[in-house]
Formats: sequence, C-alpha cells, structure tokens
Amino acid sequence: MTSSTLRKRERTTANAPDAPSRRLLHTRTVVCEGYARSDGLYDIEARMQDISPDGTDLLFKHLAPGEAIHSMRITMTIDRDLVIRDIVAHTDAAPSAPCLDVAPFYAALKGIAIGRGFRHKVQALVGGTKGCTHLTELLGPLATTAMQTIFALRREAGTYRRALQSGEGPMPKPFVVDTCHAYRADGEAVKIIWPEHRRG
Repeated sequence: MTSSTLRKRERTTANAPDAPSRRLLHTRTVVCEGYARSDGLYDIEARMQDISPDGTDLLFKHLAPGEAIHSMRITMTIDRDLVIRDIVAHTDAAPSAPCLDVAPFYAALKGIAIGRGFRHKVQALVGGTKGCTHLTELLGPLATTAMQTIFALRREAGTYRRALQSGEGPMPKPFVVDTCHAYRADGEAVKIIWPEHRRG
C-alpha cells in the first residue's frame, strides 16, 4: 500500500461537521483464508502488515513512507478434527534482525488441537520470549478461521440442516450454544437451532 493511498484515508468523521479532523498514523491489516486441499487436509493462512504512511524511525532502521514495519504470515495445515498437522511461519519484514530468528519456533504447535484451551497452550509453547508477539497474536484469528473453514464444509454437506428439518429424534448440542450472548442457551436463536423437544 503506497503512502498516497494511505493519505487518501485522512478524513473527518462522517456526519459530524464539527468533529475534529483526523490524520492517519498507522494501519494494521490482517487477512485470513481457509483452503480445502486435494489430500483431505486444510490450509489456513494468515497475513499481517503494519504500515506507517509517513515512514518511521525504528531505532534499528528507518522506513520510508509505505514500507512495512511488520509483514508476517503463517500457514497452518489442519485435519477435519482441527488438529494442527503442520505449521510454517514467515517473517518478511520486522523492526530488527533478531525478529527473523523466531519463525521456526512455531513448529512446537504441531499436534495440538484448536478448541478449548488452545490459547493457553499457545502461550505455554510460543508466548513471551518463546516466540514473536505479532506472530503469536496472529494465531487467534488463524484459529477462528480454521473453525469457520470446517463450519463451511458442514454447511456444504447440509447434515445439520437435514437433521433439524427431519423433526425426529434427539439432536446433539450445537457447538455455538453459550459461546456468546446471541447463542445463549435460553435465547431465541438456540430455540430455533436446537428445539427443546429435540434435546436428548
């Protein structure tokens, strides 16, 4: 992203003529994507960039306008049970040379499953001085993207919808129950996706 593109984002808050003007100082972008592979596994990719539109002094180096402070990516390969089968981290741009040393540390995550307790395991294995702050942060959106990727497969298969529409027999408790306000157990959404007469 160029400096001129970033400067175009300088604007006054919409619909507030008396609001103070704003000047863009920093942009962080995170993009996550989930892919089905031909071998039955799934690649979950995340990319993150930090850019200061006017350039910046990082003590170890000076960046020109539009150059990345951080540019990092992780590819995580999972199976259908959300177990990490492989993981590769890359640091393409960072504030200092030692930042480039930590990418191999993320191989420690192979074999763990994404689910309850995942963040605690991540912190134990690559948190703090065992990893990079920004790569480790990226594992959060990677994990939720992995889940959404598997959910997409289930939606394609239509298994849950067919079970719901059959109107017969007990249904297993949906994963989303009590994960947020909208899907609280006594809420209207859960009454639809998990009818009381279908609860075993």
